[in-house]
Amino acid sequence: MSSVATTALETNLSSRSRSLQLLGILSGLTAGAWLGAAEAPTKLVTIGLSPMVISLVMVVGVFFARWSLPALILGASSIRADARRTPHLIVWAILAGCLWAVANTLTIYAIRDIGLSIAFPLWNSNSLLGILWGFLFFNELRGAGTRRWLGVLGGTLIMCFGAAILAIASSGTHAPGVNPTHGVLAALGAGVLWGTMYIPYRKAYLSGMNPLCFVTFFTIGELGMMSTLSFGTLGAQQLFHELTSARGVIFWLMLGGFIWVIGDLFQQYAAKYVGISRGIPLSNTNQLWGLLWGVLVFGELHGRSTTTYTQVIGGSLLMILGVGAIAFSSATGQEHSQWRAAAQRESTRYNLSSDFVEARMDGRQSDGEAAPSRGILDWLFVALATGVFIYFASIARVPNLSANWTPAIFLSIVTLILLVACGLRLWRTTRFQ
Repeated sequence: MSSVATTALETNLSSRSRSLQLLGILSGLTAGAWLGAAEAPTKLVTIGLSPMVISLVMVVGVFFARWSLPALILGASSIRADARRTPHLIVWAILAGCLWAVANTLTIYAIRDIGLSIAFPLWNSNSLLGILWGFLFFNELRGAGTRRWLGVLGGTLIMCFGAAILAIASSGTHAPGVNPTHGVLAALGAGVLWGTMYIPYRKAYLSGMNPLCFVTFFTIGELGMMSTLSFGTLGAQQLFHELTSARGVIFWLMLGGFIWVIGDLFQQYAAKYVGISRGIPLSNTNQLWGLLWGVLVFGELHGRSTTTYTQVIGGSLLMILGVGAIAFSSATGQEHSQWRAAAQRESTRYNLSSDFVEARMDGRQSDGEAAPSRGILDWLFVALATGVFIYFASIARVPNLSANWTPAIFLSIVTLILLVACGLRLWRTTRFQ
C-alpha cells in the first residue's frame, strides 16, 4: 500500500474514532438525563409499599421495555444472530443483571440505615471502580497521557464530591438506623457490585455483541434475581397481598422502569464507544437530573435554608465541571490502539471473526451480515408490552400530589430533545450497532 493510501486510511480511522467518541459522550449525557427522569414517576407513589415490592414492579416494567424496544429497533432476528455468534456472552449478560438486582436491593437497606446523604457518596464509588476495571482488564487509559488521566480521574473525583454535597443538601432529617455499620457496608457493597457489573458490559462490546442484544439477556438476570429476593424476603402470601393492594400505582412504577431502560440503553452505547472509565461517570449525572426534578417539580427543598440552596448550586456546578473534564479527555490514537488490542484478545480467546469484532467496534455491520429486519414475532412483543402498559394505565389511580408543571414540561422537552438528537446520531453513525 502506498504511503498516500496509508495516510488516507489513517485519517479516515481517526475521523471515525472522533465521531464515535463524540457519540459516546452524547450517549452518556443523554443516559444521565433519562436515568434521572425515571425517578419522577416513582414520586407519584405515596402509599406504604415495601421497597422490595417497588423494586420488583419497576423491574417488571424494565423487563417489558428491554424485550420490546430491541425488537422494535433491530428485530428478534438480529438478536438471535448476535447470540449465535457470541453465545458465551449470554451468561455474562445474565450475571450482570443479577449483580444489578442485588446492588439495587442493597441501596434500599443502605438508605434505611444511614440515609441518602451518606449512602449515595459511598455507592457512587462505582465510577472509580469502573476506571480501575477498565484499566486492568480492557486497556482503557493506557497510553492516554498524563493530561487525560488527570481529566478522567480528576473529573470523576470532582463529580463524586459534588454528588456528596447534593446528597447532603437534598436529604431530610433522618433518624439513625438500628445498625449504621450494616448501612455503610450495604452502600459500599452496592458500589462494588455496580462497578463490577460494567465488566460484562465492556467485555460484550469488545467482542462485538450489539448493546440491544446484551440488554435483552441482561433483563433475565434482573427479573430472576429480583423475583428471588422478593419471594425470599416477603414470602409469597405477603408479596401477592401487597401487589394486589398496589394495583392503582403499578402503572407509575412500571413507567419509571420503562424510562429507566431508555436511559440505560444510552448508557450501554456510552460504555461501548468511550469505555466504562468515561461512560460510567457521564451517566452518573442522573443524580443532578433527579435533583432538578425533585427541586423544581416536586418542591423537595421548599422552605429550606439559604445554606441548603448554596450547597445545591455549589454541588451542581462541581458535577458540571467534572463532566466537562471527562468529556474533554477524549481517547488518543494510542489508547484506541490499546482498545483494539483488548478486542483482539477477546476474539482470539473465543474464536470470533476478527473482521466481525473490528466492524462492530467501528459501529458498523461486518461484510455478509444480514440487515436488521422485523417480523411478526417482533410486533407481538411490542403489542404485548403496549397492552400491559395500557391495562395498568386504565386502572391507575391519579395521585393527589402537588407539582409544578411548568418546569416538568420544560425538563420533559429537554429530555426528549436529547433522546431525538442522540437517537438520530446513533442511527446515522452506527445504525444502532
